[in-house]
Amino acid sequence: MAAALLAACATRSDEIAPQPTDAATYAALSCNALYDEADRVRFRAARLAYAVDERFGNNIVALGMGVSVFWPALLALRPPGADAVELAQLKGRDDALRSAMAARGCPPPPEQLSAERAAALPVAVGERLVYEERAASGGPPRVLTLRVEALRRDGIEFTGESAGTPHRWRQDPFGNVLQAPQGEGWVQWRRLLQPELALGSVLSGDLVGGDGQVRGRLRGQVIALGVQSSLGRPFDAAVIELFGDAPLADGGASTRLDGVIVVDRKSGVLLRLELRSGSPAYALRRTLMRIEPPAAAALPAPAPR
Repeated sequence: MAAALLAACATRSDEIAPQPTDAATYAALSCNALYDEADRVRFRAARLAYAVDERFGNNIVALGMGVSVFWPALLALRPPGADAVELAQLKGRDDALRSAMAARGCPPPPEQLSAERAAALPVAVGERLVYEERAASGGPPRVLTLRVEALRRDGIEFTGESAGTPHRWRQDPFGNVLQAPQGEGWVQWRRLLQPELALGSVLSGDLVGGDGQVRGRLRGQVIALGVQSSLGRPFDAAVIELFGDAPLADGGASTRLDGVIVVDRKSGVLLRLELRSGSPAYALRRTLMRIEPPAAAALPAPAPR
């Protein structure tokens, strides 16, 4: 099977037969467990597809579009041998999962996380994440607040506020930014973070400016793992050393960028970001200072005696 797939490296991926996986493998799983496994398969396939696509210079797969978009986009790729093998395995697993869902009579998967998965995260709907952010060179800090609006299968949605201005913020399940405010100083990172971060994992992704355009490349390596409880709850933290390049103000050259990002491995929530760069727009420190509980509903006035 592997030899046949390797020989097919110049063909379209839709011409590569899925590696058969017996649907009975998943027969004992509940619908929610089947949904979760399908998510893992498709997110892995999407990351692989983007890496393949990037090598070919097409960039047709946008991971921020959601599983329903990037999974069919795999059919347009021309994967090399090793990637063809893994794509065939993933396609076979996806076929088996679909068959298992049909056999169990599962309805379409909900957009929201199941109660079990939501309860396992260190943040909850309604809570406010309060960050302090300042330029790496110093200066007055600004406060960034993000209120958790929804815990979805494809990430977390926030409503935020900075300097009195409301905005929307959205991330994927691993912490990559999918939507953020536009304007100077809003640094974003895309396709950098991945599932199952392990010590020594090597990462790469895009550095995005406040205008939403890719402005440089980021690479990183996981240098430490551990539980952080300084905010009153346990975060499964991954510390990632960053390096890359960022554009200078004149747009005609680039300068080196380095730093560190710390994220929670279960939710992708940012705990700390520190970037150093000769370009002021990409030199900053952002730290999660506290988590505020959901706003309490107004209590009714006591009845007169």
